Amino acid sequence: MKMIVTGSIAYDYLMTYPGSFTDHLLPDQLSHVSLSFLVDSMEKRRGGCAPNIAYNLALLGEKPVIMGTAGIDFDEYRAWLEGVGVDTSLIRQVPDQFTSSFFCNTDLHNSQIATFYAGAMSRARELSFHDTPKPDLVTISPNDPVAMVRYASECRELGIRFIFDPGQQCARASGEELKQGIVGANILICNDYEFELIRTKTGLSEADVLSQSEALVITRGAQGSSIVLRDRVIDVPAVPEDRIIDPTGVGDAYRGGFMKGLANGADWQTCGRLGSVAATYALEHVGGMSHTYTWHAFKARYEANFGALSMPS
Repeated sequence: MKMIVTGSIAYDYLMTYPGSFTDHLLPDQLSHVSLSFLVDSMEKRRGGCAPNIAYNLALLGEKPVIMGTAGIDFDEYRAWLEGVGVDTSLIRQVPDQFTSSFFCNTDLHNSQIATFYAGAMSRARELSFHDTPKPDLVTISPNDPVAMVRYASECRELGIRFIFDPGQQCARASGEELKQGIVGANILICNDYEFELIRTKTGLSEADVLSQSEALVITRGAQGSSIVLRDRVIDVPAVPEDRIIDPTGVGDAYRGGFMKGLANGADWQTCGRLGSVAATYALEHVGGMSHTYTWHAFKARYEANFGALSMPS
Protein backbone atom coordinates (compact mmCIF):
# COMPACT_ATOMS: atom_id res chain seq x y z
CA MET A 1 0.00 0.00 0.00
CA LYS A 2 1.29 3.45 -0.93
CA MET A 3 0.94 5.74 2.10
CA ILE A 4 1.62 9.47 2.30
CA VAL A 5 2.00 11.05 5.72
CA THR A 6 1.55 14.81 5.95
CA GLY A 7 2.27 16.91 9.02
CA SER A 8 4.83 18.94 10.88
CA ILE A 9 8.56 18.29 10.44
CA ALA A 10 10.46 19.64 13.41
CA TYR A 11 13.34 19.55 15.79
CA ASP A 12 12.25 18.74 19.35
CA TYR A 13 13.85 20.40 22.37
CA LEU A 14 12.79 18.14 25.24
CA MET A 15 13.18 19.29 28.83
CA THR A 16 12.37 17.66 32.18
CA TYR A 17 11.16 19.51 35.27
CA PRO A 18 11.70 17.71 38.63
CA GLY A 19 8.35 18.68 40.12
CA SER A 20 4.68 19.21 39.31
CA PHE A 21 3.44 22.10 37.18
CA THR A 22 0.13 22.15 39.03
CA ASP A 23 1.88 22.97 42.32
CA HIS A 24 2.62 26.42 40.90
CA LEU A 25 -0.76 27.24 39.39
CA LEU A 26 -2.61 29.52 41.80
CA PRO A 27 -6.38 29.38 41.18
CA ASP A 28 -6.93 33.03 42.09
CA GLN A 29 -4.05 34.22 39.88
CA LEU A 30 -4.84 32.43 36.60
CA SER A 31 -5.73 35.69 34.85
CA HIS A 32 -2.05 36.72 34.86
CA VAL A 33 0.16 33.63 35.03
CA SER A 34 3.89 34.31 35.10
CA LEU A 35 5.97 31.18 35.61
CA SER A 36 9.48 30.00 34.85
CA PHE A 37 10.64 26.41 35.40
CA LEU A 38 14.28 25.52 35.99
CA VAL A 39 14.74 22.19 34.18
CA ASP A 40 17.15 19.38 34.95
CA SER A 41 17.93 18.36 31.38
CA MET A 42 17.38 19.17 27.73
CA GLU A 43 17.82 17.04 24.65
CA LYS A 44 17.53 18.01 21.00
CA ARG A 45 15.83 15.33 18.91
CA ARG A 46 14.49 14.91 15.42
CA GLY A 47 10.73 15.20 15.59
CA GLY A 48 7.51 16.41 14.07
CA CYS A 49 4.28 14.46 13.68
CA ALA A 50 4.88 13.29 10.10
CA PRO A 51 8.40 11.87 10.68
CA ASN A 52 7.31 10.29 13.98
CA ILE A 53 4.47 8.43 12.27
CA ALA A 54 6.54 7.54 9.22
CA TYR A 55 9.44 6.26 11.33
CA ASN A 56 7.18 3.80 13.12
CA LEU A 57 5.74 2.63 9.81
CA ALA A 58 9.27 2.09 8.50
CA LEU A 59 10.20 0.06 11.61
CA LEU A 60 7.19 -2.10 10.82
CA GLY A 61 8.38 -2.80 7.31
CA GLU A 62 6.40 -0.21 5.33
CA LYS A 63 7.82 2.43 2.95
CA PRO A 64 5.93 5.61 3.87
CA VAL A 65 6.29 8.88 1.99
CA ILE A 66 6.37 12.19 3.90
CA MET A 67 4.83 15.25 2.25
CA GLY A 68 5.75 18.47 4.03
CA THR A 69 8.03 21.47 4.24
CA ALA A 70 11.32 21.86 6.09
CA GLY A 71 13.98 24.53 6.35
CA ILE A 72 17.56 25.25 5.44
CA ASP A 73 18.79 23.13 8.37
CA PHE A 74 17.11 19.92 7.13
CA ASP A 75 19.85 18.21 5.09
CA GLU A 76 21.15 15.95 7.85
CA TYR A 77 17.60 15.10 8.96
CA ARG A 78 16.62 14.14 5.39
CA ALA A 79 19.62 11.83 5.07
CA TRP A 80 18.77 10.18 8.38
CA LEU A 81 15.13 9.58 7.37
CA GLU A 82 16.19 8.04 4.08
CA GLY A 83 18.60 5.84 6.00
CA VAL A 84 15.82 4.37 8.14
CA GLY A 85 13.56 3.68 5.16
CA VAL A 86 11.37 6.78 4.88
CA ASP A 87 10.80 8.30 1.43
CA THR A 88 11.46 12.08 1.60
CA SER A 89 10.95 12.86 -2.09
CA LEU A 90 7.85 14.97 -1.34
CA ILE A 91 9.53 17.09 1.34
CA ARG A 92 10.25 20.59 0.03
CA GLN A 93 13.02 22.60 1.65
CA VAL A 94 12.24 26.30 2.06
CA PRO A 95 15.43 28.32 1.48
CA ASP A 96 14.65 31.28 3.76
CA GLN A 97 13.23 29.52 6.83
CA PHE A 98 14.39 27.20 9.60
CA THR A 99 12.73 23.86 10.23
CA SER A 100 9.92 24.03 12.78
CA SER A 101 10.89 23.73 16.45
CA PHE A 102 9.01 22.12 19.34
CA PHE A 103 9.98 23.20 22.87
CA CYS A 104 8.47 20.80 25.42
CA ASN A 105 8.80 20.70 29.20
CA THR A 106 7.62 17.51 30.98
CA ASP A 107 7.09 17.26 34.75
CA LEU A 108 7.23 14.23 37.07
CA HIS A 109 3.61 13.34 36.28
CA ASN A 110 4.16 13.40 32.49
CA SER A 111 2.19 16.63 32.22
CA GLN A 112 3.60 18.82 29.48
CA ILE A 113 3.84 22.52 28.64
CA ALA A 114 4.96 23.13 25.08
CA THR A 115 5.58 25.87 22.53
CA PHE A 116 5.78 25.30 18.79
CA TYR A 117 7.55 27.57 16.27
CA ALA A 118 6.12 27.00 12.80
CA GLY A 119 9.06 28.13 10.65
CA ALA A 120 9.04 26.37 7.28
CA MET A 121 5.83 24.53 8.17
CA SER A 122 3.85 27.66 7.31
CA ARG A 123 4.62 26.96 3.63
CA ALA A 124 3.02 23.50 3.67
CA ARG A 125 -0.11 25.02 2.14
CA GLU A 126 1.83 25.36 -1.13
CA LEU A 127 1.94 21.57 -1.59
CA SER A 128 -0.88 19.70 -3.31
CA PHE A 129 -2.05 16.16 -3.94
CA HIS A 130 -2.78 17.25 -7.49
CA ASP A 131 1.00 17.15 -7.99
CA THR A 132 1.60 13.61 -6.63
CA PRO A 133 0.81 10.10 -7.87
CA LYS A 134 -2.44 8.98 -6.22
CA PRO A 135 -1.73 7.16 -2.93
CA ASP A 136 -3.85 4.46 -1.31
CA LEU A 137 -3.97 6.17 2.09
CA VAL A 138 -3.11 9.63 3.41
CA THR A 139 -2.72 10.77 6.99
CA ILE A 140 -3.30 14.47 7.64
CA SER A 141 -1.57 15.09 10.96
CA PRO A 142 -0.94 18.44 12.75
CA ASN A 143 0.48 20.95 10.30
CA ASP A 144 -0.20 24.43 8.97
CA PRO A 145 -4.00 24.74 9.54
CA VAL A 146 -4.65 26.03 6.01
CA ALA A 147 -2.68 23.10 4.57
CA MET A 148 -4.67 20.59 6.64
CA VAL A 149 -8.01 21.87 5.37
CA ARG A 150 -6.71 21.98 1.78
CA TYR A 151 -5.35 18.43 1.92
CA ALA A 152 -8.66 17.11 3.28
CA SER A 153 -10.55 18.87 0.49
CA GLU A 154 -8.19 17.48 -2.15
CA CYS A 155 -8.46 13.94 -0.77
CA ARG A 156 -12.24 14.11 -0.98
CA GLU A 157 -12.05 15.60 -4.49
CA LEU A 158 -9.57 12.99 -5.74
CA GLY A 159 -11.19 10.02 -4.01
CA ILE A 160 -8.22 9.33 -1.72
CA ARG A 161 -8.89 7.47 1.52
CA PHE A 162 -7.61 9.62 4.39
CA ILE A 163 -7.17 9.81 8.14
CA PHE A 164 -7.73 13.21 9.72
CA ASP A 165 -5.57 13.66 12.82
CA PRO A 166 -5.93 17.28 14.05
CA GLY A 167 -3.97 16.72 17.28
CA GLN A 168 -2.45 19.85 18.76
CA GLN A 169 -4.14 22.02 16.15
CA CYS A 170 -7.49 21.39 17.85
CA ALA A 171 -6.56 24.25 20.17
CA ARG A 172 -5.79 26.72 17.38
CA ALA A 173 -8.20 25.73 14.62
CA SER A 174 -11.68 27.23 14.49
CA GLY A 175 -14.75 25.04 14.59
CA GLU A 176 -15.28 25.59 10.89
CA GLU A 177 -11.69 24.60 10.05
CA LEU A 178 -12.06 21.43 12.10
CA LYS A 179 -15.34 20.59 10.39
CA GLN A 180 -13.76 21.03 6.96
CA GLY A 181 -11.14 18.43 7.87
CA ILE A 182 -13.36 16.02 9.75
CA VAL A 183 -16.51 15.78 7.66
CA GLY A 184 -15.93 13.08 5.07
CA ALA A 185 -12.66 11.80 6.53
CA ASN A 186 -12.54 8.01 6.39
CA ILE A 187 -11.09 7.92 9.90
CA LEU A 188 -10.86 10.61 12.57
CA ILE A 189 -8.20 9.99 15.22
CA CYS A 190 -7.56 12.11 18.30
CA ASN A 191 -7.10 11.77 22.05
CA ASP A 192 -9.98 12.08 24.51
CA TYR A 193 -9.21 15.70 25.42
CA GLU A 194 -8.94 16.69 21.77
CA PHE A 195 -12.29 15.09 21.00
CA GLU A 196 -13.92 17.15 23.73
CA LEU A 197 -12.42 20.27 22.12
CA ILE A 198 -13.73 19.12 18.74
CA ARG A 199 -17.19 18.51 20.20
CA THR A 200 -17.23 21.93 21.85
CA LYS A 201 -15.96 23.86 18.83
CA THR A 202 -17.90 22.08 16.08
CA GLY A 203 -21.00 20.74 17.81
CA LEU A 204 -20.31 17.36 16.18
CA SER A 205 -21.18 14.26 18.19
CA GLU A 206 -19.74 10.78 17.72
CA ALA A 207 -22.82 9.91 15.65
CA ASP A 208 -22.31 13.02 13.48
CA VAL A 209 -18.71 12.03 12.75
CA LEU A 210 -19.66 8.45 11.98
CA SER A 211 -22.45 9.46 9.64
CA GLN A 212 -19.76 10.03 7.01
CA SER A 213 -16.72 8.19 8.41
CA GLU A 214 -15.70 4.57 8.83
CA ALA A 215 -14.33 4.99 12.34
CA LEU A 216 -13.57 7.40 15.15
CA VAL A 217 -10.41 6.42 17.05
CA ILE A 218 -9.95 7.99 20.49
CA THR A 219 -6.72 7.39 22.39
CA ARG A 220 -6.85 7.55 26.19
CA GLY A 221 -3.25 7.35 27.40
CA ALA A 222 -2.78 4.69 30.07
CA GLN A 223 -6.42 3.65 29.58
CA GLY A 224 -5.70 2.51 26.03
CA SER A 225 -7.91 3.49 23.10
CA SER A 226 -11.43 3.14 21.75
CA ILE A 227 -12.36 2.49 18.13
CA VAL A 228 -15.88 3.80 17.72
CA LEU A 229 -17.80 2.28 14.81
CA ARG A 230 -21.40 2.77 13.74
CA ASP A 231 -22.51 -0.51 15.29
CA ARG A 232 -20.09 -1.05 18.19
CA VAL A 233 -17.16 0.25 20.23
CA ILE A 234 -13.90 -1.69 20.42
CA ASP A 235 -11.83 -0.91 23.53
CA VAL A 236 -8.12 -1.72 23.29
CA PRO A 237 -5.98 -1.72 26.45
CA ALA A 238 -2.58 -0.08 26.65
CA VAL A 239 0.40 -2.43 26.59
CA PRO A 240 2.24 -2.43 29.94
CA GLU A 241 5.53 -0.56 29.75
CA ASP A 242 8.88 -1.73 31.11
CA ARG A 243 9.60 1.86 32.14
CA ILE A 244 8.16 5.32 31.51
CA ILE A 245 10.72 7.70 30.06
CA ASP A 246 8.99 10.32 27.88
CA PRO A 247 5.45 10.65 26.44
CA THR A 248 6.60 12.71 23.44
CA GLY A 249 5.64 10.97 20.20
CA VAL A 250 3.60 8.21 21.86
CA GLY A 251 0.43 9.20 20.00
CA ASP A 252 2.30 9.32 16.71
CA ALA A 253 3.70 5.84 17.34
CA TYR A 254 0.15 4.59 17.96
CA ARG A 255 -0.87 6.03 14.59
CA GLY A 256 2.05 4.30 12.89
CA GLY A 257 1.05 0.94 14.34
CA PHE A 258 -2.60 1.51 13.48
CA MET A 259 -1.71 2.37 9.88
CA LYS A 260 0.42 -0.79 9.65
CA GLY A 261 -2.74 -2.72 10.32
CA LEU A 262 -4.69 -0.78 7.71
CA ALA A 263 -1.93 -1.35 5.15
CA ASN A 264 -2.19 -5.09 5.68
CA GLY A 265 -5.97 -5.37 5.70
CA ALA A 266 -6.23 -6.15 9.42
CA ASP A 267 -9.50 -5.82 11.32
CA TRP A 268 -10.13 -2.78 13.53
CA GLN A 269 -9.21 -4.52 16.77
CA THR A 270 -5.87 -5.70 15.39
CA CYS A 271 -5.13 -2.18 14.08
CA GLY A 272 -5.73 -0.78 17.56
CA ARG A 273 -3.60 -3.45 19.20
CA LEU A 274 -0.72 -2.79 16.80
CA GLY A 275 -1.01 0.88 17.70
CA SER A 276 -0.94 0.05 21.40
CA VAL A 277 2.27 -1.96 21.10
CA ALA A 278 3.98 0.72 19.01
CA ALA A 279 2.95 3.44 21.49
CA THR A 280 4.52 1.64 24.44
CA TYR A 281 7.86 1.31 22.66
CA ALA A 282 7.89 5.09 22.20
CA LEU A 283 6.93 5.74 25.84
CA GLU A 284 10.00 3.80 26.97
CA HIS A 285 12.42 6.17 25.18
CA VAL A 286 13.14 9.89 24.86
CA GLY A 287 11.50 11.52 21.84
CA GLY A 288 9.46 10.00 19.07
CA MET A 289 12.23 8.25 17.13
CA SER A 290 14.86 6.91 19.52
CA HIS A 291 13.24 3.48 19.98
CA THR A 292 13.89 0.59 17.64
CA TYR A 293 12.82 -3.02 17.28
CA THR A 294 12.71 -5.85 14.79
CA TRP A 295 9.43 -7.16 13.43
CA HIS A 296 10.14 -10.43 15.30
CA ALA A 297 10.45 -8.57 18.63
CA PHE A 298 7.39 -6.44 17.93
CA LYS A 299 5.29 -9.48 17.02
CA ALA A 300 6.43 -11.32 20.15
CA ARG A 301 5.40 -8.39 22.35
CA TYR A 302 2.05 -8.17 20.57
CA GLU A 303 1.38 -11.86 21.10
CA ALA A 304 2.47 -11.74 24.75
CA ASN A 305 -0.29 -9.19 25.36
CA PHE A 306 -3.00 -10.05 22.83
CA GLY A 307 -2.44 -13.57 21.56
CA ALA A 308 -1.61 -14.72 18.04
CA LEU A 309 -1.17 -11.98 15.43
CA SER A 310 -2.73 -12.79 12.09
CA MET A 311 -2.99 -10.34 9.20
CA PRO A 312 -4.23 -10.99 5.65
CA SER A 313 -0.95 -9.90 4.02
